[in-house]
Amino acid sequence: MAEAYIVAAARTAGGRKGGRLAGWHPADLAATVLDALVERTGADPAQIEDVIMGCVMQAGEQSNNIARNAVMASRLPESVPATSIDRQCGSSQQALHFAAQAVMSGTMDCVIAAGVESMTRVPMGLASSLPAKNGFGHYKSPGIEKKYPNIMFSQFTGAEMMAEKYGLSKDELDEYSYGSHQRAIAATQAGRFKDEIVPVQITRDDGSTDTHHIDEGIRFDASLEGIKGVKLIAENGKLTAASASQICDGASGVMIVNEKGLKALGVKPIARIHHMTMIGHDPVIMLEAPLPATERALKRAGMTIDDIDLFEVNEAFASVPTAWLKTTGADPAKLNVNGGAIALGHPLGGSGTKLMTTLVNALKQRNKRWGLQTMCEGGGMANVTIVERL
Repeated sequence: MAEAYIVAAARTAGGRKGGRLAGWHPADLAATVLDALVERTGADPAQIEDVIMGCVMQAGEQSNNIARNAVMASRLPESVPATSIDRQCGSSQQALHFAAQAVMSGTMDCVIAAGVESMTRVPMGLASSLPAKNGFGHYKSPGIEKKYPNIMFSQFTGAEMMAEKYGLSKDELDEYSYGSHQRAIAATQAGRFKDEIVPVQITRDDGSTDTHHIDEGIRFDASLEGIKGVKLIAENGKLTAASASQICDGASGVMIVNEKGLKALGVKPIARIHHMTMIGHDPVIMLEAPLPATERALKRAGMTIDDIDLFEVNEAFASVPTAWLKTTGADPAKLNVNGGAIALGHPLGGSGTKLMTTLVNALKQRNKRWGLQTMCEGGGMANVTIVERL
């Protein structure tokens, strides 16, 4: 079987809800990343055989196959097909898995895996709430209700359940969240995101223009005391908005090729996809799946947690990476070394390839070899990807 290589990885800097990227249509925002990947590799755009794009809220401006719309908005030719997928927060990580599987099988040689989410223009929950409000039903079927009676699946409930199950205190979660901002600040000030971010031109309300190239969610003035003072999401809970991922606008992508693709493009790989796994788990606690998924992935890859040099575990809520650390025994110094979604934002379907972009760049900057990425997903699922820097 052929190998799957990453030859380019790019992302936009995150934008806050209603912030600097609010004026960008998500198809156009995703198109900037597609164009950047082609430009960075020098590939003939016609060599791209498919675009697989993750997006969670496929409604409104993100409806009608956002992936194909992004291709049509880009410099890619009409001959490049595209498809949109939804594995909730892991959508673009799954896009990466599908792209890798395509080139490993030999059915394709060059595929772009990408993701996009404008949480400003297509708010979280819109895809299910809007039809329900207009009399077109709800995703929870009678069959699901019979199996899970009187349960409203909620990531917020799941995050609190994680904190309780793993004995995590509010102070512990707040301290982790403060650390995420501190790591993101250090990475930004040191220029560690420079090579991965695609600058995006924005127009202010007054008509003046600027370039967006710094993650807008980072609180450069963050203090531990300020984080501890944020109101709880749930009464008697442990989590606050400060210990949860930020609503974010953004797009990201990676170009995946096999050996034939490498020769056709004439480029060198930056990383190799070493292992991919996914798992289904309890949809009620929902966010716990990365823990058993990591164990399964390492076992199947014949590796131990100590073999991995850097980890990216999506910070949906602070209870997820802290529980993951306690369970796996991983070195905290290897986790989300440039900050995570608590500071940088979580653009839902765009986060999978966003994290991979940051991971492969961090491996290069630190001269490390092995990276592991995982994230919790709605419905109680998780993807795990292990990469080798080349």
